[in-house]
Amino acid sequence: MLTSTNRTMKTPNAKTTITSLLAALIIGLITMAFSPKLGLDSYEIYLNDKLIMKQYINQPLNLRTLQLDKAAPEDLLWVKYNHCTIKSGSGSERVIVLKDAQGHELKQWTFANSPSENKPMKVSVAELRQLEKAHAEHQISMYYKSKELPGGELLAYLR
Repeated sequence: MLTSTNRTMKTPNAKTTITSLLAALIIGLITMAFSPKLGLDSYEIYLNDKLIMKQYINQPLNLRTLQLDKAAPEDLLWVKYNHCTIKSGSGSERVIVLKDAQGHELKQWTFANSPSENKPMKVSVAELRQLEKAHAEHQISMYYKSKELPGGELLAYLR
């Protein structure tokens, strides 16, 4: 004869199940809060093919300084801006703009649309250095603008 005490099964009660689900949800939210890539635009700046800066839009501005004094005049600065809301990452009607400390536009470069892939925007280091020399009394800042970001985003300061 079998007794019921030997064959008792434990069934999870509702309180245990809810507590486990709530703990999993909290852990998931905490993990997402520390992920800088989730839902943020980002950009990378290369000197030729060497990554020299990678930023997410929520990072402090004081970290965004480019020093091009060791770059050769024939080098190219590549900027790759990634829009978080666009599948390919690439915006349309892309523009790189240099401005002086008063916000006056010094130079603008426009780039072809690339809807299927996010091609880097390339700017000549020689042109950047020429503008730095011509406006040595002002700090120069580099901005990215596009149809999706008409107000522009400060990318870096040039030194």
